[in-house]
Formats: sequence, structure tokens, C-alpha cells
Amino acid sequence: MNSKNEAREFLMSRRAKLRPDQAGLSTSGHRRVTGLRRSEVASLADVSLEYYTKIERGNLAGVSDGVLESIATALQLDEAEREHLFDLARAANGGADPVRRRKPRKRWQPRESLTRALDAIVTGPTFVRNGRMDVLATNALGRAFYDHVFEDPGRGNLARFCFLDERAREFYPDWEQAADVTVAILRSEAGRDPRDKQLHDLVGELSTCSDAFRTRWGAHDVRRHGTGTKDFHHHEVGDLTLSYEGLELTAEPGLSLVIYAAAPASVSQERLNLLASWNAPQPEASSTEGASTSVQEN
Repeated sequence: MNSKNEAREFLMSRRAKLRPDQAGLSTSGHRRVTGLRRSEVASLADVSLEYYTKIERGNLAGVSDGVLESIATALQLDEAEREHLFDLARAANGGADPVRRRKPRKRWQPRESLTRALDAIVTGPTFVRNGRMDVLATNALGRAFYDHVFEDPGRGNLARFCFLDERAREFYPDWEQAADVTVAILRSEAGRDPRDKQLHDLVGELSTCSDAFRTRWGAHDVRRHGTGTKDFHHHEVGDLTLSYEGLELTAEPGLSLVIYAAAPASVSQERLNLLASWNAPQPEASSTEGASTSVQEN
């Protein structure tokens, strides 16, 4: 992915989404665009039109944090969008996540302590994922919850499952929203690590195979996946309403631990308990590392 093109298209898309009245600007006469003009963004950010034009063309190298903050404020970027802008600027200055870029790619294995932590969570699906949305490890209930994700065509990747597996439209009752969030997470990752070849390959595959993905990718929306509530329809136990928390693993840069939970004594919890009982590991299949599952990173 070309970081200059990414920056240009991102800034243009944010400018196009912000109407003058939302920015506190008065308008008169006919406007050829519904969003802000470059001159209006420059004025709001207190920079010259020439400088902002240079920045919007993707030339972020050397742009100060103060100017980036001013542009983020002028465009009314949310926290995820602001973070994405700074990631793009860091990439333009040659500093895109050196830890992940310089380490050789290898099969990821969870630490024993992480495996025990996963196994200790028994009432809700819990898993570890990377920014490309590969599911790398799960507890036993997480494996049962995402069983279709690990089959073809998803092969353990939530984005591939969402856009290439027809069963995803049943699993996510609000599939449109799930699809929007999925692409926004991948967009955020592209800003953090624009040199990730595996992410390039995934985006290329999904863009080729899915019109729905390609359209969303072109919107340049980004998102932080922290906390909230989601509805699911699992093929074995039916409808589930689950809250979730996404936690960054400080010992594993770039990886997140996601925990789903149902309200106590709710129908959703009863159904999760049923799913867990149906998929409990057999005693003879147990290992010294418990029931959690490690999945090879794609």
C-alpha cells in the first residue's frame, strides 16, 4: 500500500464528509461540493492553503504533531481517525511500527501463561487476534463459537469469513454493520503497518472476490475495536446478545485479547452454557496445556 496515496485519499474522504454547517461555517450561493473546500479546512486548521494542499496530496513527511492536531480538529476526526492520521504520518517519516516490521515472520505460539488465562475463562468466547483479524488462539468456547470461521473459506480469518462465507450473513444478524466494522479495523491496521505483505495479500484477495469489501475499503473509514454489544445467531444454539471487551496485549505488540460475555442469568448465557456443554473436550483428548486452541497465523 502506498502511504502517500493512503494519506491523500483518507484526508479527501474526511473533508468530503464534513458539511460547512457542521464546521460552524456559513455558506452562500451554489457549492460544487457538499463537504468542505480545501481553503476552509486550511482556515480552520490555521495553516496556509498551499501547505494544506501539499499535506492533502499525501506529503506528510516532516509535518509537525501540532499541525496534524490542528487538521484533526478542523476535520472533526474521532479518536480512531486521529490515530490513523498520525499512523500515516509516522509511515511517511519511515517509522511504521519497527518492532513488527523488523522481526521475521514465524508461526505464532501463545505463551503458557496466556494459554492458562484463556482456559480460565469458561463462560464466554475468548480469543486472541492480530490486526489482520486472524484468530490466533481461543478458549474452548471460542473455538465452538467460531467453528465456521475456521473452515473454508474463512480459514481462521474474521474478515475472510465475513465477506467470502455466505454463512456470515446468518451469524451476524446485522451483517452490514459487521462488514463496516471489519473493514474499518483493517483500514486502521493498514495505517499502523503499511508494509505488512500479508495484509496487502488479504486486502487484494477480498477486493477481488467481494464487491461489498471493495466498496467499503474505498470509503477509508477507520475504527478502534474496544468495547460494545453485538448480536449473533449461532447455528447450534440460536440468537445471542453479547457484550465484548478488547484488550491490547502489552507483551505481544499488535495483538488483542477479545472477551465476549452474556448478561448473568440471561437467555444468551443459558445458550452459551449449552454450547459449552456440547463442545466440552473429552478427558482423553485433554492436554497439559488445557482446552485452548492455538491457530497458525495466516
